[in-house]
Amino acid sequence: MRLISPGLVARAHLRGLDGKMITGMPDARPRVAVSSCLLGELVRYNGGHSRDRFLTDALDPYVEWIRICPEMEAGLGTPRETLRLEESATGPRLMTRTTHADLTDRMRALAAERAAALDVDGYVFKAKSPTCGIHGVPVYRAEGSPADRRNRGLFAETIITAHPLLPVEDEGRLHDALLRESFVERVFAHARLRALLAGGRRARDLVAFHARHKMQLLAHDPLRYREAGRVVAGAGVRPPEEVAAAYAALFREAMASKATVGRNVNVLQHAMGMLALDPTRRADLVEVIESYRAGLVPLSVPTTLLRHHARGEAAEYVRDQTYFSPYPDDLRLRNHVPALG
Repeated sequence: MRLISPGLVARAHLRGLDGKMITGMPDARPRVAVSSCLLGELVRYNGGHSRDRFLTDALDPYVEWIRICPEMEAGLGTPRETLRLEESATGPRLMTRTTHADLTDRMRALAAERAAALDVDGYVFKAKSPTCGIHGVPVYRAEGSPADRRNRGLFAETIITAHPLLPVEDEGRLHDALLRESFVERVFAHARLRALLAGGRRARDLVAFHARHKMQLLAHDPLRYREAGRVVAGAGVRPPEEVAAAYAALFREAMASKATVGRNVNVLQHAMGMLALDPTRRADLVEVIESYRAGLVPLSVPTTLLRHHARGEAAEYVRDQTYFSPYPDDLRLRNHVPALG
């Protein structure tokens, strides 16, 4: 069996923005776990909900929700006594506030069961919850004052420990434009990877997948992009399961790295260099890219212009990069101007 040449990776024939099937790239609808109160379910301690409009209005048409409420699944019902984390010699304990019932073991068992069966592309947790919070959850002293506010909820901690590369956020942090864009981008990337791994995993499918994600991976983690490329090049000689596991790990690690302004500029310049542009259009693109670097325009401006030129030049390789359409355009998530510093 022969190695797959790097040239084959670069020449893989791909289609995407025209809506046609891409070799090795079946349609992938993200599966996203979510604290069910955020979708409007009446499962909060007071019998209410915490509906988040970005999730229910903007994101809902594009994802499959996996609704989870640990308190309800643990049999607590609603309305119910409020919970909090309390200090102990063995770590935080999940306690009811009034009757001081200890629910720690019950919740940990439920979380471990859920974590073992979890097959999703992302998770949105309820902020500040003693079970589901992922940032700033207080742990209380016996007399009632907060001892530490830098903790995770008991259920969320188990999920995140079991799935360290899973994209996770809470609804509060998703109000930040940069965090929202980063989370959604990772979720859709994970979904495409899951769809690839669920197929026959032919070598040519992996080649096509990696080729289409080249610029997106470069924007996040150039080192892991190159390491993933070496895995792809050896796909013809290593056992398929070994190749799939190695590639998936590198892909997820790369996407977990932050896409910086500098790396985005490098990718934009790389894409521009692959297009046959006249001097005027090239100068316009250079100016727009520099405006993005300077924090004057959002990333959507140079990426939209590059996509336009790639279509006009019939530059399929550039046109079909996931970097330019990492998620549905209707979500309009690249319209924030990057903070410099």
